[in-house]
Amino acid sequence: MRKDKEKAIQLRHEGKSYREIKKELSVPLSTLSEWLAPYDWSKNIAHSLAEIAKEKNTIRLRSLNGIRNEHLRHAYEDARSEAVEEFQVLKYHPLFIAGIMLYWGEGDKVTKGHVKLTNTDTAMVKIYVNFLLSVCRVEKEKIRCSLLLYPDLDDEVCKNNWRKNAGLENIHFGKSTVIQGRHKTKRLQTGICIVSVSSSYFKEKILIWTKMLAEELISPDYYNFRL
Repeated sequence: MRKDKEKAIQLRHEGKSYREIKKELSVPLSTLSEWLAPYDWSKNIAHSLAEIAKEKNTIRLRSLNGIRNEHLRHAYEDARSEAVEEFQVLKYHPLFIAGIMLYWGEGDKVTKGHVKLTNTDTAMVKIYVNFLLSVCRVEKEKIRCSLLLYPDLDDEVCKNNWRKNAGLENIHFGKSTVIQGRHKTKRLQTGICIVSVSSSYFKEKILIWTKMLAEELISPDYYNFRL
């Protein structure tokens, strides 16, 4: 057995996180996962670390405002490392799976610094907002919503509908945007809702989770683990 693998196993037994082991041994997270994931005791440690993390926030979010160049690169590395470690704990969580699948299908993967999902279904938006609040522990006031409305729709009536059926509150809403077009007829009764969290750090994580969950869902091992 490689000496660094032996050391990694020892450090994991001591309760170290993947990120801490990576920092000490300079071993890629993918390699650590390959070495340690098969061990049930390692999974137990992951769950213990997750419980501790919940006291501080299950999902760690940072502001990257004012961070530049080398420090920014390290911050993104931290985001990726944390995303991989947190994924091992959350990958069977139903609300985590639902939130990531919704973002995979309806979320913005291109715009930098914004975790943004657009939809017309109040139930879908409610599930996604619950994912942000309950799983990702995003602070309520950091979740922003705006509506896209056709000219004949009443702004306040539409907002009331989203408040009632999607679990949104007044603090979430910004100014609505009226969609101008040649056909000024009602196409969507309550408009289009855009839910956004401004965070480059969170954006990096959610893109990593989307990729990792896709890989897990096409792997037979993901389902065998639960049998």
